[in-house]
Amino acid sequence: MSQKIFIYQVLPRLFGNRNVTRKENGTIAENGCGKFEDFDEDTLARIQAMGFTHVWYTGIIRHATTTDYSAYGIPRQHPAIVKGKAGSPYAITDYYDVDPDLAENVDARMAEWESLIARTHAVGMKVIMDFVPNHVARQYKSICKPDGVRDLGEDDDTGMGFSVSNNFYYCVGQSFEPSIDLVAEAESPYQEFPAKATGNDRFDAHPGCNDWYETIKLNYGIDYCDAGGRSYHFNPIPSTWQKMTDILLFWASKGVDGFRCDMAEMVPAAFWSYATNIVKERYQHLVFIGEVYDTNQYRQYVGSGFDYLYDKVGMYDCVRDVICGRRPAASITYQWQYCDDIFDHMLYFLENHDEQRIASDFFCGDGYKAIPGVLTCALMQRNPFMVYSGQEFGEYGMDKEGFSGVDGRTTIFDYWSPRSLAEKCNLPAYHQEEKALAQYYQQILSMANRERIFYDGLFYDLMSANPASDNFNPQTQYAFLRKADDEVAFVVVNFSQESATANVVIPNHAFDFFAMPEKRVSAIDLLSGDVVDVELKRDSMFPVTLLPYSGRVFKFNIKMEKDYILNEHGKDEFPPAHSAEHLLNQVMVRKFHCGRSINAHIERKKSKMTFELAQKPTRQDEKEIEREMNKLIAEDLPVTYELVERSKISDSAMLDRLPESAGNVVRLVRIGDFDVCPCVGKHVRSTSQIGRFELLGTNWDEMEHIFRIRFKVIQ
Repeated sequence: MSQKIFIYQVLPRLFGNRNVTRKENGTIAENGCGKFEDFDEDTLARIQAMGFTHVWYTGIIRHATTTDYSAYGIPRQHPAIVKGKAGSPYAITDYYDVDPDLAENVDARMAEWESLIARTHAVGMKVIMDFVPNHVARQYKSICKPDGVRDLGEDDDTGMGFSVSNNFYYCVGQSFEPSIDLVAEAESPYQEFPAKATGNDRFDAHPGCNDWYETIKLNYGIDYCDAGGRSYHFNPIPSTWQKMTDILLFWASKGVDGFRCDMAEMVPAAFWSYATNIVKERYQHLVFIGEVYDTNQYRQYVGSGFDYLYDKVGMYDCVRDVICGRRPAASITYQWQYCDDIFDHMLYFLENHDEQRIASDFFCGDGYKAIPGVLTCALMQRNPFMVYSGQEFGEYGMDKEGFSGVDGRTTIFDYWSPRSLAEKCNLPAYHQEEKALAQYYQQILSMANRERIFYDGLFYDLMSANPASDNFNPQTQYAFLRKADDEVAFVVVNFSQESATANVVIPNHAFDFFAMPEKRVSAIDLLSGDVVDVELKRDSMFPVTLLPYSGRVFKFNIKMEKDYILNEHGKDEFPPAHSAEHLLNQVMVRKFHCGRSINAHIERKKSKMTFELAQKPTRQDEKEIEREMNKLIAEDLPVTYELVERSKISDSAMLDRLPESAGNVVRLVRIGDFDVCPCVGKHVRSTSQIGRFELLGTNWDEMEHIFRIRFKVIQ
């Protein structure tokens, strides 16, 4: 494996919407709606720069809505069977069409979706879309199906409750009469005869308010109401199997890279074996992600072709309880052990469109409290990790949007504009806490994808060797090791609101498991850049200090001699200005093909740097320097660290001035993919923390060809 999968889930209807009217139960005209085109190259590049490898675009296929698109030939939906003004993205009305809400030009909506797929690929990310196999909207009717395709239900015998040839289940002789009053603005009540079974396996004509009354169940050859109990009819292949496989092939042909399969466990595993074999034979790169809640069925669905499964009832529920203080951190051990043989297939997450927002009053009220959980889920194994858009900014999720009341979730039923997303393209508008939280996420994800330890390394849980003691608190602390080649990462997180000092035992067995020698090592915290010397001995302790709701990620090399340099600086500078120094060095190197600064004085109020240039820069050059610096700062590039043997440092590190007598190990500071330099000083977490770069003035020495720059950073 060369990269760890990080998925960014977005609901385009919400993500790009800049309308801040936020009227409860507002229409699309009142509250606005995000569009495909909101994901322009710059926006996608920002998502990719956060460390994401895949984007899951939620709600692409056309679904039931109260918005009238009949002028475009799109059938209207009766409002009584639509949840909310916008409607549920999981009440599909045409499997071969895309949501017109998301298009600037409704007639060109498919072309706009295909363009977004291409743009996403162009910035180096892959595309995941929803496949909703278990149910459709009550008024499903495809107007975009390819020639020769028979529509779902078109050939059904509605006089039979169940038939292997039918696509739906019927309540023979009964009208649809839900046990709730479906109040809606309509000239006439909704009528359905015979009534079809409801999507959440309700096989009568009277669904209630807690049922998926807006949907109807698809028939995959299971008779749920057989007199002898549930019976299976898979030979010959049911009609629904063939039609749904053709739908998967249709969307695969558009260039998507994977499907998130809604409520996959409500569809028989035998169908998934059939469909995934056919689709993957033609599109080998495709991944299938299944929403499966029954942990007892995990292995069955992995065996039927799923690459990844939601680990909701397992790891999500556990980590959430740890964050909220309802379970000890040590309980995380049991969750990964339960899936130890299939852990590579588990998709970890702390938010998605179904779950409550971390920062909501229903979860823990503060996005920062989840950071130890994010560190654990993102770094513990090789499996994927998912973030729901807005999570990285601490989206509150406490709006009363309309159909979705105040429930701690971001609505999927209403036209709305979540505050954190509406402001995301205007970084100065963020509160400092929101920016810092997003930078923490970026640092974690970028580190996990850069370090082979995390995307392809071995894992060792340290909890069994660290029971409750004065040195370690398994109620709020969790620790583990990762290893790849000669490098080891020691990860400790603190779920507590209190700072802590832990002395974590690394047991004898871990030394044997990793073939790790006893020796003194220099370890660097990949989050802070701190370097510590530690004596590695069997059953000895690794001391670590932990801030509230945080973690430490120490990396060391078990073959490297403890002989390192940091850089030429002998003091700690003001971190924003010090980080700006690194950026300015690289800007000058790239623009003028010169060396790095020959003299620098970096201070809080004003800084100076000196460069040897071939000729005097023009006034236009000076303006471009300032403009490029502020552009890089706005890109919010992550600042990361590593200890590297001098012999393994690439030319890109620009160590031409490093003396031959220098030590064997160097601490490198990376700013995104833009600059890498040996350095000991303290830095910001990512470039947006630098502030605004202001060039105060310059001097040119014609005799020496020396160019001096005076600058400051404004917080």
